[in-house]
Amino acid sequence: MPPVEPFLLRSTTMWLLLQSVLLLASCLRSAAAFPKGCYPSEEEGLKTFRCSNARLTEVPKDIPNDTNKLYLDSNRIPFLPRDAFRDLPLLLELDLSHNAIAGVESGAFRGLGEHLHSLDLSSNRLVSVSKDAFSNLKAKVNLSNNPWLCDCRLQELIRTVELAAGSSGGIVCDSSVQEEHVGKAFLQVIADTDFCNMYKKTTDIAMLVTMFGWFAMVISYLVYYVRQNQEDARRHLEYLKSLPSKQRRSEESSTISTVV
Repeated sequence: MPPVEPFLLRSTTMWLLLQSVLLLASCLRSAAAFPKGCYPSEEEGLKTFRCSNARLTEVPKDIPNDTNKLYLDSNRIPFLPRDAFRDLPLLLELDLSHNAIAGVESGAFRGLGEHLHSLDLSSNRLVSVSKDAFSNLKAKVNLSNNPWLCDCRLQELIRTVELAAGSSGGIVCDSSVQEEHVGKAFLQVIADTDFCNMYKKTTDIAMLVTMFGWFAMVISYLVYYVRQNQEDARRHLEYLKSLPSKQRRSEESSTISTVV
């Protein structure tokens, strides 16, 4: 009968070795599921997922749903679709800076409203974004260094979001409905200009011009109609004058009845 102690030692060693192999296989499988250049870590007790400079062209699908901080900066992402981050209910910080984002669909940040406190969209290609894309979002947002079109839409957006500290000066008019605003900080511009009120006045004037046009058309038609009837009546009366007197009296009474 073999000694018991060496047998138990060998069994324990084999068990530990097996556990190590299984753990390593699990780690390798998890790593393989992440996009190339992305990796999880823990920073200041928060679960972090980094994909900086990973040459991504879209938001990754396999981000761990317990992620607290997500770095997608310095990639090639051009667009944020609806529900792009809906499976990340614990996300606190989201960095999307230095991408090629030119469009943000309404509902792109749906599900992040309660917990997200920092959203960085600086240094992208945003020209115009609906305020609805940021509805119910409580995060402080960095929108600086984008080629903004300064108009009523941007004014409504700025009034909807809470800007990150120190970022407002970087929201500059790359183009504008008024040429003199180009190159100026947007908050400086709207201190003196209400784009939305300007748009409302322009719309009101356009409506008045349209109404006046229709009114003029109606009046013109009525004038034409009356003149045409008068001309027809004059011609008919001249015709009656050329008839013998008895027939003329009969048709005159008929014409008068018709005109009346």
